[in-house]
Amino acid sequence: MSKTAAVITISDKGSRGERVDTSGPALCAILKEAGWEVVHTAILPDEGDRISAELIRCADERKVNLVLTTGGTGFSPRDVTPEATLAVVERPTPGIPEAMRTESMKITPRGCLSRSAAGIRGRTLIVNLPGSEKAARENLLAVLDPIGHGVDMLLSDGSADCAAEPHHHHHHHSKAPSLDQWLREAKVSPDAAKIGMYLTHNGVVRETARAAVRGGDAGAAPVRGMIFSYDREKVDAAVRETYQMEGVCYVRVWLNEGELKVGDDIMFVLVGGDIRPHVVDALTALVGKIKSECVSETELH
Repeated sequence: MSKTAAVITISDKGSRGERVDTSGPALCAILKEAGWEVVHTAILPDEGDRISAELIRCADERKVNLVLTTGGTGFSPRDVTPEATLAVVERPTPGIPEAMRTESMKITPRGCLSRSAAGIRGRTLIVNLPGSEKAARENLLAVLDPIGHGVDMLLSDGSADCAAEPHHHHHHHSKAPSLDQWLREAKVSPDAAKIGMYLTHNGVVRETARAAVRGGDAGAAPVRGMIFSYDREKVDAAVRETYQMEGVCYVRVWLNEGELKVGDDIMFVLVGGDIRPHVVDALTALVGKIKSECVSETELH
């Protein structure tokens, strides 16, 4: 399976159609030639909140393996891409921008002025590149091979030599997100001003067997855990459907995977919308659809 990538161009003039973007297409061409599948591109203005929100969508909703940004890494007051990136990554990867700056310094002393940042969010690697096509190409080519190895490690269960396909059964489960962080990020999303309330759902592995809860079988053996997996495409489709519901402005879903024990988190769902009835209906419908159509649960007794 090919690794997926997104390329985000950060440019005030580009977003207004006043400048033709050449850096973004150049990066896409390099990635495709190297075997990556470019699944998303966008052009955004130099606005930190917009940039952060787009990076979050690429990592959390689109599950893209690699996100490259181009632009906004210099000294101008409007150059805020590194700050927007560092605000959303969970683990910085300083070696990547250090390597790019080292390579740039071989070409021009001004290479040290790049403020590019990089880091990991979930299982997505985010890397800032300069705005000029020439510099963006040079920087990416300098680190593309180690980036590929790093993404292999990110997608594996611990060894880059045996990268696991996502959502296969294994004993390791995913780290649950912070709902406080989710809410902070939701409140800087582009539609935050339209949202009047947020509701969350947190599913947890329980000890009581499904047969006892739903079938009334009082003699059912207690649960010691479960094997849990999900279909990413079906979950993504369910999220898209929820966005089409009346009043819904923000949807976010996290699902665990693998062998879970009693008390482990199964899922987190966050829905934001205009008024309570719309948000309640959307959350209920989304959780119901995920449970009935998108996941597989095998209880362990």
